[in-house]
Amino acid sequence: MNSTSAQFVTTRRIGVYEPIPQISTWGENFKSNGNLNSSSSLILEDTKLDNQSEDASHGTMAPSNQYDQTRSSHYKHAHTKDSIGIIAFEMEYGHWVEEQNKQIGDLRTALNAHISDVELRMLVDNGLEHYTKFFRMKGSAASADVFYVMSGMWKTSAERFFSWIGGFRPSDLLKVLLPQLDPMTEQQLMEVYNLQQSCQQADDALTQGMEKLQQTLADTVAAGLLVEHVASAMEKLESLVGFVNQADHLRPEALQQMYRILTVRQAARGLLALGEYFQRLRALSSLWATRPHKK
Repeated sequence: MNSTSAQFVTTRRIGVYEPIPQISTWGENFKSNGNLNSSSSLILEDTKLDNQSEDASHGTMAPSNQYDQTRSSHYKHAHTKDSIGIIAFEMEYGHWVEEQNKQIGDLRTALNAHISDVELRMLVDNGLEHYTKFFRMKGSAASADVFYVMSGMWKTSAERFFSWIGGFRPSDLLKVLLPQLDPMTEQQLMEVYNLQQSCQQADDALTQGMEKLQQTLADTVAAGLLVEHVASAMEKLESLVGFVNQADHLRPEALQQMYRILTVRQAARGLLALGEYFQRLRALSSLWATRPHKK
């Protein structure tokens, strides 16, 4: 798969994707020499303003200082707004985990009690909707601070170890679910295999796109061109939001596709296994954090 094809992967099994405008021109913008093509006129204009002297005869503030002050004010306002967005996300995520733990307990109880498929389907639907809610929350957080989301700073240490573009890798998700779904029919096995292939292709495409973006920015910084191309570099960094959004489209889509393949009881067992998997990662993180330290 070449770098241009990494923009976007169309897979019939995984759903329909629309290219995100921010990253639809990777093939044009990411040249082999690592230079970024966008104009640096904004930076040149900034330099002109910074080079202007004070108007001492009138005792007024120089245009450059006025510009710097305005720019600093805008930055502080934006930074404060972003910080509020992240704080809100962390609070929402705490409530989300509490609700997930409750849903896991309800699923476990329901499976042991052998309730009807109709009742079980309601629990599964609620569980899937709960994950969808989380991805919407993450989308808002990514718009506020994409680096925060990409790094998984709200997660425990063990969860971060397995993080891929701010969350779980869809192809790895299926590996967690499959052992809990036996027995499966031949038709189910074939459809799950096709879904695995589609997820892997989509994973690889986004991974290659991320690697290309990282390499382009690294080459630019290493060549000492960051000052001249900082506006272009910032534009490319904004593409990270597009990566997170596409990854967070893949994740619930993989869950929904899996749900369509399985019986309601298989889906309930799979959803329970997924929830318990994340619970174990959080528990492992707690054990690691409280372990006795060797002197």
